[in-house]
Amino acid sequence: MTYHAHETALVDEGAQIGEATRIWHWAHICSGARIGERCSFGQNVFVGNDVLIGNNVKVQNNVSIYDAVTLEDDVFCGPSMVFTNVNNPRSAVSRKHEYRRTLVRRGASIGANATIVCGHEIGEYAFIGAGAVVTRDVPAYALMVGTPARRIGWMCRCGERLSTAESVTICTECNSRYQISDSFCEPL
Repeated sequence: MTYHAHETALVDEGAQIGEATRIWHWAHICSGARIGERCSFGQNVFVGNDVLIGNNVKVQNNVSIYDAVTLEDDVFCGPSMVFTNVNNPRSAVSRKHEYRRTLVRRGASIGANATIVCGHEIGEYAFIGAGAVVTRDVPAYALMVGTPARRIGWMCRCGERLSTAESVTICTECNSRYQISDSFCEPL
């Protein structure tokens, strides 16, 4: 076995799990899940069948990653954050054929207790604040907070908030340079 699973974890036969991935207490990985290398899944995490997870993804305790979710490399999912996969669920009405895909791009971070409503894309290196509710696509490098989530700034790849005083800004932590406008942020 090239990954580590705690004795209480349930990893269904057929799940593809990459080298050096760690699966902790009471986690459940379904048979169709495809998980990359060097990932970490905290206590009580659920990963559905139609889920694709890249390399070096960190999923904190009490997160359920339901069918139709893709997490690219280096994504962080904070404790108890939520993904949905149906817009209008009803217990008595099967809507599995209506799952809407959610894509979380490389390097994005999702804070504790945030909710990602299905059918949206979180741009690369975006930062979703704790408790935010994402109801639309999120641009790359965006800092999103609130209910519904709104953009209040831009974030560097290193996780520091960028100044918006000038159209070209330099991260005070790592010295990376970015071009910024009201609608986009991109590295130079």
